Amino acid sequence: MLNLKKLVDLCRRGEVDTVVMVFPDMLGRLMGKRITGAFFADEAASHGTHACAYLLTVDMEMDPVQGFELTSWEKGYGDFHLVPDYSTARLLPWLEKTALVLCDLESEAGAEVEVSPRAILKRQVARAAAKGLRFMVGSELELYLYKDGYEEARAKGYHRLEQVGKYIEDYHILQGTKEEFVVREIRNQLEAAGVPIEGSKGEWGFGQQEINLRPAEPLEMADRHVVYKHGAKEIAIQKGVSATFMAKPDAAQAGSSFHLHASLWDRAMKKNQLWDAKAHGPSKAFSQVLAGSLALARDFSLFFAPTVNSYKRYVASSFAPTRLAWGRDNRTCGFRVVGHEGSFRLENRIPGADANPYLAYAATIAAFLHGIENGLKAPAEFRGDAYHSKGLSEVPKSLGAALGCWERSSAAKAAFGEAVHSHYLHAGRWELASFEKAVTNWELNRYFERI
Repeated sequence: MLNLKKLVDLCRRGEVDTVVMVFPDMLGRLMGKRITGAFFADEAASHGTHACAYLLTVDMEMDPVQGFELTSWEKGYGDFHLVPDYSTARLLPWLEKTALVLCDLESEAGAEVEVSPRAILKRQVARAAAKGLRFMVGSELELYLYKDGYEEARAKGYHRLEQVGKYIEDYHILQGTKEEFVVREIRNQLEAAGVPIEGSKGEWGFGQQEINLRPAEPLEMADRHVVYKHGAKEIAIQKGVSATFMAKPDAAQAGSSFHLHASLWDRAMKKNQLWDAKAHGPSKAFSQVLAGSLALARDFSLFFAPTVNSYKRYVASSFAPTRLAWGRDNRTCGFRVVGHEGSFRLENRIPGADANPYLAYAATIAAFLHGIENGLKAPAEFRGDAYHSKGLSEVPKSLGAALGCWERSSAAKAAFGEAVHSHYLHAGRWELASFEKAVTNWELNRYFERI
C-alpha cells in the first residue's frame, strides 16, 4: 500500500505515469478518471478531481434516469468532487506504471454526498463506534470463467459460451489446475495490490471458482472487495477470457454467492462480543444481532440482492438460501454460524456476487444494531434441511417483492435516512421496469411458434 507522499514521489520519478481516481457507484462499479502522473503530482494530489453527479443516477447502461433528488436535467447535471482517501492508494501490478486511489464524494459546497455507497457504509460504522463497537467482516466471492473473451461473449449474445470447466469442480484440484492460468494471477496480483487473499477453490458449477479475501474492518473490506472484482475482470481481459460475477449466469448451474462473514468487537478489538468466554459459547449480544439479522433480512434484501437476476439464484438444494433460519454450520440456512472464540461469527448466505459490498455491509451493521438497540432474542437454532421445512419465512422471490419490503420498511428509513431510502427505491424500480419491458429469449423460445 502507498500513502500520499510515496505516490507523489513515484509520479515525479516517472515510476507511476497513471493514477486512477475512482469511487464506487450504486452497483459497486468503479467510476472515475485516469490522471497522468505529472498532473496528479502537480494538481490532483492536493485537491482531488471532479466527475458528473449523474454517475449516481444512471442505470447499468449508463442512461440518465429521471426522478432522483440528487441531480437531473432540470438541475443541469453538475459535478461532484472526488476527495482522495490516501489510505486506499495502491499500485495495480497488472497494469503498467498504474496506481489507484478510492475517493469519497462531496458537493461543490463541501457537503457529503449522502447517497454514495461509501458514505452510507461510513455512517453505519460511525453508529456502531458511538456505542463502542467495531466490526470485522469478510467476503467469500464466487465467479464463473469462460474461454470466450468479453467481446466474443458479447458477439454471441452471451449464449453458448464455453465454460472453462466441464463438470462440477467443488474442491476439485485437477479441474482447478486448468483454471490456474487465470486464478493464480488473480490471487497473486490482487495480493500484490494490497488485497490479502486467503485462497481459492473450485465451486459447485462448471468453471466456477471461489476466492476468499482475508477479513478486515468494513470500509477496508468493501474497498478490497471492489478492487478485487475490478482487478479480476481486467486480468481476465489480459488472459483472453471472461469472468462474470452475475448471481445466476446459467439456469442449469449453481449461482454465484457473496458469503458475508461478520463478527462484533469492542473498541480495542480485543474481545469478540459474540462469544461469552465464561460460558464457552455464544453471548447475549450474539442472540440479539442474530435476531436483528433475521428480522431485517427481507427489509434489507435490496442491498443484498440488487438486480432482477439476483433472485434467480435462490433455488432449493443449490447451496443458495431460500429460507430465513439460522444453524450451526448448516448450509441450508440463510444464516450459518461458524467458528469459536475469536473466530466466532455469523455468515450471511443471502448476498449474491452481484451485491454492492458497501451496501451489503451497511445493511449488516444496521441489522446488528437493530437487534442490540431493541433487545431482540433469536429463535431456536434450526436443525435439518431448511429448504423443505414448513413455517420458515422465505427470502424474497423477486426484485419486485424485495422493493416492496424496502418501501414499507420503517427500519430501513430509520437506519439509512429518507434520502438513501428513496434514492435506492427509485433505482430499484427503474431496474425492474427496464426488465419488464424486455422480450426475453425464454419468451421467444416458448411462444414464437407454438402460441
